[in-house]
Amino acid sequence: MSSLITLTSDFGVQDHYVGVMKAVILSICPNARMIDISHDIPPQDIMAGAWVVRNSAMLFPPRSVHLVVVDPGVGTQRKPVAMKIRDQLFVGPDNGIFSLIADEHDHYSVELKNSDFWRSDPSSTFHGRDIFAPVAAHLANGTGIDELGDPLESLETYRWAVPISDKDGIQGWVVHIDRFGNLVTNIPEEMIRETGTEAQLKIYVGNTILDKIVETFGSVTEGEPAAYIGSAGMLEIAINKGDAHKMLGVEKGAQISIVIQK
Repeated sequence: MSSLITLTSDFGVQDHYVGVMKAVILSICPNARMIDISHDIPPQDIMAGAWVVRNSAMLFPPRSVHLVVVDPGVGTQRKPVAMKIRDQLFVGPDNGIFSLIADEHDHYSVELKNSDFWRSDPSSTFHGRDIFAPVAAHLANGTGIDELGDPLESLETYRWAVPISDKDGIQGWVVHIDRFGNLVTNIPEEMIRETGTEAQLKIYVGNTILDKIVETFGSVTEGEPAAYIGSAGMLEIAINKGDAHKMLGVEKGAQISIVIQK
């Protein structure tokens, strides 16, 4: 049985928050192996967290437990939940943080109602320490998900706008900006392929126009912008050895247009 627990949060590493969650986990599951996926999710940015979870969780070994805490609604009526997708387990708030991965996979979820698996007298502002970390540890110890609470019919769902495709091209949006300043769009590779491999394209990104999709950002001259298919299977815009977010002046939510030249 795996005792591997991943941690994803917006806590950063300046404060004690991540460390005490690990302390709680080890007090319940001393043999836990813990992997930090990211603690640099922008504060309260649920969809940025959802993107990180979507692109990482399913790569881990069977019965890995994914502890995800991006929780601006802590202490409110939002539900604490556990979820199972295939042989992967997830613990976190029901606030949309699992939107993207649950949208792509069949899943089963429960509301965490059994306080026997929490720390006693939980804080209203730190469920990561008092509810989610202990539940993750119990799951890693082999506790069944149904022991934790009652089944849920559905989870809270956020969705990015769907890119629009027609005979003239594709319109999408920047949905994520990584730490390198690369602009990740919601335009999947297969949608671009459907335009036809012989099509001449112009890609409009802010005030910049690109005329082709290259293999990688290293395919262009240093300091130049590049459009390419990133590791998540989406169109991305980068600057070779630069920061596209800053250099192109493009923010999350900006429109990206691909126009087919006829």
